[in-house]
Amino acid sequence: MGALPVYRWRLAPDGYATRRQLRAQGLRPGGQDVAAQLERPRRRRGPLVAYLYRVDLALPVRPMTPARRAALAKANAARRICPECRRDAGYVISAALGTCVPCAYPDPHGSDGSTR
Repeated sequence: MGALPVYRWRLAPDGYATRRQLRAQGLRPGGQDVAAQLERPRRRRGPLVAYLYRVDLALPVRPMTPARRAALAKANAARRICPECRRDAGYVISAALGTCVPCAYPDPHGSDGSTR
């Protein structure tokens, strides 16, 4: 495969779209290679690059199946369980903290962190 065609920001021809633009149309790249790229110049740094795919080769998004929905729900639930205290935090635990807020910042006065 030769070099990719490069277009300036907002100057790509019709028939090309980014992944997000394809998704907004209910499409996905479907295994096709990147067809072109956009470059947005920036001061004092390299350009921002966005990869483009051909819309005519894109495939419809696969439908959400019950098994896929269940697997996604299970994965999201696992992200809410604190690995230290094993409680459901009620929110997705930050990767930076690694634990729920009460475990990451224990109360020096011995409170369990509840507001009651």
